[in-house]
Amino acid sequence: MKKKLFAPLFALSCYCIAAQAQPMLETGANKQPMAVAQWIDKDTGHKVVRLVNRPGGNTSFYFNNNCFVPQLKSEGDIMVFSGGTTTDGKQLFTLNLKTKKVAQLTNRARVAGEMVCAKTREAYYQSGDSVFAANVDTRKERFIYAFDPSFKGRVGTVNADGTYMACVKAVGDQEREILKQYPEKKDFFQRIYNAHIEHVLYILNTKTKELKEVNRENEWTNHLLFSTTDPNILSYCHEGPWEKVDRIWNYNIKTNKSTLLHKRTMPMEIAGHEFWSPNGNTEWFDLQKPKGQTFFLAGYDMKTGKEKIYEMNRNEWSIHFNVTEDEKLFCGDGGDPGQVAKAPDGMWIYLFRPEGDKFKSEKLVNMKNHYYKQEPNVHFSPDEKWVIFRANFEGHDEIYAVEVAKAAKSNKAE
Repeated sequence: MKKKLFAPLFALSCYCIAAQAQPMLETGANKQPMAVAQWIDKDTGHKVVRLVNRPGGNTSFYFNNNCFVPQLKSEGDIMVFSGGTTTDGKQLFTLNLKTKKVAQLTNRARVAGEMVCAKTREAYYQSGDSVFAANVDTRKERFIYAFDPSFKGRVGTVNADGTYMACVKAVGDQEREILKQYPEKKDFFQRIYNAHIEHVLYILNTKTKELKEVNRENEWTNHLLFSTTDPNILSYCHEGPWEKVDRIWNYNIKTNKSTLLHKRTMPMEIAGHEFWSPNGNTEWFDLQKPKGQTFFLAGYDMKTGKEKIYEMNRNEWSIHFNVTEDEKLFCGDGGDPGQVAKAPDGMWIYLFRPEGDKFKSEKLVNMKNHYYKQEPNVHFSPDEKWVIFRANFEGHDEIYAVEVAKAAKSNKAE
C-alpha cells in the first residue's frame, strides 16, 4: 500500500514558481554557476531546482542508500546529505524538503557513512573507530560501538529497524597497501581482485554490542546493503570484474544462509549495481547479456525467487537506477561514452515506464555539461514527484531535483 505520510515536496518553491515564469536555460552551460536556483531545462521542458544553497560542496547519497526520514505531522520530510566544511571536513546535514531549511547534523573528525534508519529517525555514521547515531529531529547523538583500533573495519549499512549494522574487513594489510599505492579505481580494481585477499563479513547487534562473523572467503566482499523492510536480510557482493564474479548475494541473519541472486546464463553476462524497492519486495539490478551488448533492468522477487526483466536501448542504459514504491516508475542517471554501454547519446537523467517487457523512456535533464566521474546517483523524492540527483555542471558538486511532470507552457520563458 502506498504510504500517505509525505507532504508535497518543495511547497514553498512551487508557490514561487507559479507566481512567475521560470527561465528556460541550457542546464550547466559553460560550467558556470546558474544565475537562478530553478529553471526549465530547454532540451526536456522539465523544471530543475537546486536543493541546497550552502558553500563547501554538497552531495546526495549513493543511489541505493536511503536518505529520507518521513515527517511526523506536517513539518516536512527530511533528507540527509553530505556537505563540506572549512574546519571539520565532510559532515552530515539535513534538508527539510518542505521549507528547504538546512541544518548541520554531525561535528566530528573523519565522519564517514551514508546510513539512515527511517524507523529510529537517525543517521548512523563512523568517526575514527567509533560508530554513532544522530537523531534528525533533536540532533542528539548516541554512541553505538567502538572497534578495537587493530580491527580496522568500517560499518557500511544499517537495517530497517536499526537493530543491526554490517561491516567487512580485509585480512592483513595487502588491500590497504594496494589502495595506498594505486588510489585510482582504474589502477586498484583489477589488482585487488587478482590478489583474492581473504575478506570477513560481520554483523553488529546495536543493542547487545555483539560483533559476529557471518562469512569468510577469499573473495573481495563489498557493497553491503540491508533490505529496506526486512531487518534480517543483508545484500552483499563479490567485487571484481562483473563478468568474472558471482556478484550479488543475500545473507539471512535468522538462517545464517547466503543465496546467490542471479546465476550467469552465458559468457560475459554481468549483473550488478543492485538496489531494493522501497517496499522490499524486489531487489533490482543492472543486467547485461552479454556485457556491453544488450541491456536490461532485472528484479529478483523476494517471495518467489523469480526474475522480471525490462529491456532498454544502449543510450537509455544508466549507471544507476531507482524505483517508486509501487514499482511502476523507474529513473536512471544515464552515462557518458566512456561507460560500459559506450552510448553515443546517453548523458541524460531518465524516467522509465514499463511497457510489456521493455522500458519507454523520457528525458528529464540534459547532462552533457556534467562530468560523469561524479556519478549522478538518482533517487525518487518521498512524494515521487521529483528525481533527486547530484551533479557538477556548475563547477562544483551540488544537489538538484527535476520535476517528473513537465512544466506548464505558461512557465516557459523564451
